[in-house]
Amino acid sequence: MDFVLSGTAACGACVFTNPLEVVKTRMQLQGELQSRGSYRVHYRNVFHAFYTIGRVDGLAGLQKGLAPGLVYQFVMNGIRLGSYAIIESSGYIHTNGRVSAAKTTVAGAVAGVVGAVIGSPVYLVKTHLQSQSTASIAVGHQHRHPGMILALAAIYKEHGLLGLWRGSSAAVPRVSVGSAAQLSTFSSSKEFVVDLQVFPKNSWLVALSAGMISSVVVVMAMTPFDVVSTRLYNQPVDHVGKGQLYKGFADCFSKTLRKEGLVGLYKGLGASYFRLGPHTILSLFFWDELRKLYHECR
Repeated sequence: MDFVLSGTAACGACVFTNPLEVVKTRMQLQGELQSRGSYRVHYRNVFHAFYTIGRVDGLAGLQKGLAPGLVYQFVMNGIRLGSYAIIESSGYIHTNGRVSAAKTTVAGAVAGVVGAVIGSPVYLVKTHLQSQSTASIAVGHQHRHPGMILALAAIYKEHGLLGLWRGSSAAVPRVSVGSAAQLSTFSSSKEFVVDLQVFPKNSWLVALSAGMISSVVVVMAMTPFDVVSTRLYNQPVDHVGKGQLYKGFADCFSKTLRKEGLVGLYKGLGASYFRLGPHTILSLFFWDELRKLYHECR
């Protein structure tokens, strides 16, 4: 049941934050491997990107990739948060009755890696669909998939089973870092907020406050890995499925750093917070409240 509750919580958050995921993806692909000032800027900031996509691609353009986004959130976060909930309830993350930062970091990273690897094919398609746009505001390589199922079928037909897991080398560090940062800071922040006695111990405000603290840490730690992940998933490939821009995670990281500087690795930071911040807050809040409701009804 922990897996179902976790997946449902993540899907609830995804419905609200998917437009911001579209904006984040476009901003991370803008000016790919080009020095600053040498390319046309379609999206000046998160608000301008939101307005531009809505005006040119329509409101439906802001919900591109929603179907694979929901599937990915249910699978990845169902496994990730569900596994963590089991580890937490077993008492593993506690030392002498207190939350252990080291243990929560390890538990969060392991749970994240398992979920990321299993959900990678759907994330690949989600990235392809969210980068698709009208030619006048297009950034990055344009994959012309009509939808999630047909995209998965086309990739499998052309590149086989391994083709569906292309880019997963970036998903593992991305989600392990993000998951470790998110879950360790969420558990520690909940304990910290309870110790302050600002809110009653079982108040929903405890989970909400902890989620807000966690979201800042997650965005700062995860954004460089998120940029690399987006670019690896979206890059064009040759007839054998080999990437035409990057050989792998390390190559993408170094090329981005060399061509675009440190700023390149933090492209779309504002969009990342507006997307990851609310998503972290909402998913952790829904997850905590659903677990409490489930245990109360048993």
